[in-house]
Amino acid sequence: MNHPTNARRTLLWLIFSLTVITYLDRLCISAAMPAMAAEFGFSPEQKGWIFSAFTFAYAAFEIPSGWLGDRFGARVALARIVIWWSAFTVLTGAVVGFWSLLVIRFLFGIGEAGAFPNIARAVSRWFPASQQGRGMSVSFIGLAVGSAMSVPLVLTLLGWQGWRWTFVEAGLLGVGWAWAWWRWFRDLPEEHPSVNDAELQLIRADRVSEAELQAAHQIPWRALFTSGNLLAICLMYFAYGYGLYFYITWLPTYLLEARGFSISSTKWLAALPWLVSALGFWFGGWVTDWLVRRTGNLKWARCGVGAIGYALSALGLLLVARVEDRLLAALLLALAFGFQTTTISAAWAVCLDVGRRNAGVVTGFMNTIGNLGGALAPIVVGYSVQRWHSWTLPFYVMAAVFAVGVVMWLLVDPRRSVLADAVGSA
Repeated sequence: MNHPTNARRTLLWLIFSLTVITYLDRLCISAAMPAMAAEFGFSPEQKGWIFSAFTFAYAAFEIPSGWLGDRFGARVALARIVIWWSAFTVLTGAVVGFWSLLVIRFLFGIGEAGAFPNIARAVSRWFPASQQGRGMSVSFIGLAVGSAMSVPLVLTLLGWQGWRWTFVEAGLLGVGWAWAWWRWFRDLPEEHPSVNDAELQLIRADRVSEAELQAAHQIPWRALFTSGNLLAICLMYFAYGYGLYFYITWLPTYLLEARGFSISSTKWLAALPWLVSALGFWFGGWVTDWLVRRTGNLKWARCGVGAIGYALSALGLLLVARVEDRLLAALLLALAFGFQTTTISAAWAVCLDVGRRNAGVVTGFMNTIGNLGGALAPIVVGYSVQRWHSWTLPFYVMAAVFAVGVVMWLLVDPRRSVLADAVGSA
């Protein structure tokens, strides 16, 4: 019997490198913001709106971009997404003030929307269900690596060449990735010359029929909009997005202004939560798949991991707000983020569990609401700092949001598919 080929490993490397570039481009703005604000005189409220412009657009176009992946395949969708966002990353280096930056950030968000739903679609086509949690965890480890690189790299480049050329260089990385993706990837593994029959049999071991996969463009919109299970998933992910975007946007400024660290120290302390998150992403993906194999209970494997991770993150954020020691606060921030990120593979695996042939649009729903949370967080921080002169209030709010997220995790049922709901409501 032939041994299975391992073309899936190449796909994982492509996904990993994509998410490195995604978050390197996305976090450039947070690392460069102190220099940009000094040049243009941005207020804290203006910074909050600049940070959130990307996320509002990202949220608004997440479902359409997820649907485009379901309709035309991840190969086309991801190539379009990466070329678009890379162009607006480059154009960020040409801004002349608040309004031009706000518009470019909004257009950047439109372009990047749908990246992770289409990554999830590729994983759902190329991996059996028992390996999909780990498949998604690779994308999130790439996210962590790109984010950890971003602040030290950008702050170093700022000292050499200023912030404008840094955006140009970051954007060009995406163009190279899109070329490699288009040449190698195919939407179905059986269409790829590197996949033999043994690997294909492994991939298809616990999959739905190909006829059902080909019906993915027939989206049960009414059932999706009325699904209580999908609502709980979306509200659960609102908490994730809300917490995530503090780290994406305000973290370097918080360390510099609220805790009084030097630029040299901020380079590494802003990277620390992302380094810890790499372990969280890996552990969360491993443990949710392990629990599926060990217990066969999707509720424990997905929701148990999610609820515990959120609860521990909320506790860590409360401690950040209370402690006086600045180094301890930075370490607690990293720990809280590590607990948060253990939940993400379970969250995206839930979408594959309940979505199946409509995995792209289901993850699009979830990520839309998560990014609405992400859009609100930078604005709340900006208003807290400018109007109430408080850097502690944002952490109490984040902790409360995660407490609600715990309840939402407990209401999610990964065993009840959205497709089954659609059939029942037809």
